[in-house]
Amino acid sequence: MAPDREAMALRLPANLATQMRQGMSGVAEQVVTAVIGEVPSYRDPFQGQMGRTIEIAVSVALDGFLDLASRDEGIDVGEQIETVMEAAYALGRGEARSGRTMDALAQAYRVGARVAWREMSTAAVNSGLEATMLARLAELVFAYIDELSDASVSGHADELATSGRLRQRRLDRLAVRLVEGSPEADLIAAAERADWDPSPQLTAVALPEAKFRSLRSRVDPKALHVPEEVAALELDSGLTVLLVPIGPGRPRKAMLRVLAEAEAVVGPPRPWAAVRGSYLRVVQAHRLGLTGDTDRHLADLITGADQDARADLRARVLAPLADVSAASRAKLTETLRAWLLHQGRRDDVAAALFVHPQTVRYRMGQLRDLYGDQLTDPDFVRDAVVALS
Repeated sequence: MAPDREAMALRLPANLATQMRQGMSGVAEQVVTAVIGEVPSYRDPFQGQMGRTIEIAVSVALDGFLDLASRDEGIDVGEQIETVMEAAYALGRGEARSGRTMDALAQAYRVGARVAWREMSTAAVNSGLEATMLARLAELVFAYIDELSDASVSGHADELATSGRLRQRRLDRLAVRLVEGSPEADLIAAAERADWDPSPQLTAVALPEAKFRSLRSRVDPKALHVPEEVAALELDSGLTVLLVPIGPGRPRKAMLRVLAEAEAVVGPPRPWAAVRGSYLRVVQAHRLGLTGDTDRHLADLITGADQDARADLRARVLAPLADVSAASRAKLTETLRAWLLHQGRRDDVAAALFVHPQTVRYRMGQLRDLYGDQLTDPDFVRDAVVALS
């Protein structure tokens, strides 16, 4: 909590504050030198223009404190102090943008406070400040520096939150472009903007939203999350889609083990810029009610790709049975299917149908009468296998 600035007014005599300022000449430079020597993160940055900028900021902060501590009653220095606090806030944001942690800045504040107080207390004693006032000055100096530090902490946290939200928006846009199948050049540019390093391959995964939080980190924290409003266009609400990196050290088998009990739909691995193919596979599998590894459902995916086309093909294949009774049509259809799947092996067909081999021979005689040479035509055999599978 910020200190009460009214209570910070020591009512230092103006001439005493002036003497202290004169006695503290060069303190800002000493602060920067001490920080360079004691905080490794600032050793190189403070050697150049940033160091001179910080030196000016330290001088402004110390002058602001002395103005606050020596002002006459009724004199408002709030705007000046707010300017100092805004500068501390901006410093925190700048440090976050530079990739430095708040730990480094907090250590710099501690070093700066120690050096500043050493010089300030020397100047105060040399200016004749009495002991009780000196103790009070020490208390308020460190409260003031704590407030500066708090402002920087807020700036650092706000910048991280802002940059984090910005990066997440960019990652979301990248995920959308990937499932939309945007041109590779656009995807590369989007990945660079999002600071995302492409994996050699990606796999699309749809899983229940209720299990998303518990599984995401176990699957891969770097997985891209397709925004719900985009996924919901082709999948049921309540499903979340991830684009999971696959590569050395991140095998697909390990991901499948993690998702084994999650009722997830897992697409095939694809080159990262072509992951739309994996996503479409997941969408198709979901529509067919399939779960798990889609590589295990390839035949179902093929036969279920166009249900209307499959129905038309089935009708064409079974057209020769149109004039037989419904009961006979069902038995002959069942026999034709078994005969195709078992490649005409009568005993195997009989076992599959739980009938006598003679029954199979009788029914196949009927089918040969109805179909003629079609039963030996490779194209028809292919169509019949697909239609009746």
